[in-house]
Amino acid sequence: MKKYTKLTEVQADLKANLLTCQALVKAYLSNIEAKKSLNAFLEVYEEEALEKARLLDEKIQKGENLGRLGGLIIGIKDVLCHKDHKVGAASNMLEGFESLFSATVIEKLLKEDAIIIGRLNCDEFAMGSTNEYSSKGPVLNAYDETKVSGGSSGGSAVAVQADLCLAALGSDTGGSVRQPASFCDVVGFKPTYGRISRHGLIAYASSFDQIGILAHSVEDTALILEVIAGGDNFDSTTSCVDVPAFTEKLQKDEKPIYKFAYFKEALENEGLDSEIRSKIEERLKGLALAGHEVEAVDFPIMEYMVPAYYVMTCAEASSNLSRYDGIHYAYRHQEAKDLQNVYTQTRTNGFGKEVKRRIMLGTFVLSAGFYDAYYTKAQKVRRLVSDETQKLLEKYDFIVSPTTPTTAIGLGELINQDPVTMYLADIYTVQANLVGMPAMSLPLFQHSNGMPFGLQLLANKFEEEKLLRVGLELMK
Repeated sequence: MKKYTKLTEVQADLKANLLTCQALVKAYLSNIEAKKSLNAFLEVYEEEALEKARLLDEKIQKGENLGRLGGLIIGIKDVLCHKDHKVGAASNMLEGFESLFSATVIEKLLKEDAIIIGRLNCDEFAMGSTNEYSSKGPVLNAYDETKVSGGSSGGSAVAVQADLCLAALGSDTGGSVRQPASFCDVVGFKPTYGRISRHGLIAYASSFDQIGILAHSVEDTALILEVIAGGDNFDSTTSCVDVPAFTEKLQKDEKPIYKFAYFKEALENEGLDSEIRSKIEERLKGLALAGHEVEAVDFPIMEYMVPAYYVMTCAEASSNLSRYDGIHYAYRHQEAKDLQNVYTQTRTNGFGKEVKRRIMLGTFVLSAGFYDAYYTKAQKVRRLVSDETQKLLEKYDFIVSPTTPTTAIGLGELINQDPVTMYLADIYTVQANLVGMPAMSLPLFQHSNGMPFGLQLLANKFEEEKLLRVGLELMK
């Protein structure tokens, strides 16, 4: 079967009777089996997916219209609840746990006839940048299996990259959709904070987390966003701002002139690969030649974004993960003899190394003697970053940067080093989460080492339509 990169191609073949949903599911299941060494899937819903495909084929035969996502085979990151299905955040702490309800985004996907083919590997509790911090083992990059997939949504990125599904959902707390998208040569999209309901998303850092989309095309990204976005009574942080008809607006034959800004500090960063710098600069020159306005701007507080991000997310994680204690639900250490021992042994053995590190860091910065020195200062930095970014986006349409400072690194390269080295890999992606604005990584470049890397665009709040439009133009 041919490789599909857009849902419109699938739906056209279904309409022309050149394809059935069952044949499509079987093709993806075959790919999953053939490429299981990548370790992208933690569980494949084979029987369920085939049954859903059969029902959709029957609808087609009866002349009934499918939902907007009819024919979409999609995978979901192992942090999204799906009723009567296991969800574990790739952690021993939630081993064997089955959800009692479905996340709002899952219900919306199913309502529009999407076929969920399985749950995808990730860094434990979405904490990591390489997908090596999973209790189920690392996800390998399909371009080179000696390289990492990126994280934390590495399984989602590789599933799309390796043609194991047409699209996938991930979560993005500081770049966890965009960074693996850059490493794996796919589109990675994080919407405005509050655009998509977080109900049913296992929390890492609640004021940063957003559900994101990974796909081959901007068009599919727009359609999936249109379906899953919108207000939700189960999540008070969702916005009631109307969801535009993104797909319809993308079809308009308009080519507006945009204003692009880029940070001098971003391209002059000593950690940025020289070839990535060169290719980004070339693309910026190309935008200027095409008639767009492209300007370098100073953003001196850029160096404070990563420290502020990790102080605040770890603080929120220490609070969010306190529920996993061996008392309420999930894993409990069987040899614990008293209450103190239940807590100690359960959390010591249930959580992995990186999760424990972040819980301890978060507990430290929230403690009485250090709250003002760290957490309060980080909040002030977040406000400064938000205000300065807002000022820039009142003058410019987009902020452009590399998505990542390097291409995918080798497996095991960072896991035993100073964790700060890994944290600094998020230097270009954390801004969007600190300020709650939409951002997208576009798969535009190939490095001389054979690995892909992306261009990141950040727009003002609720300007996803503009972001998708320019993304579509750049992908042509």
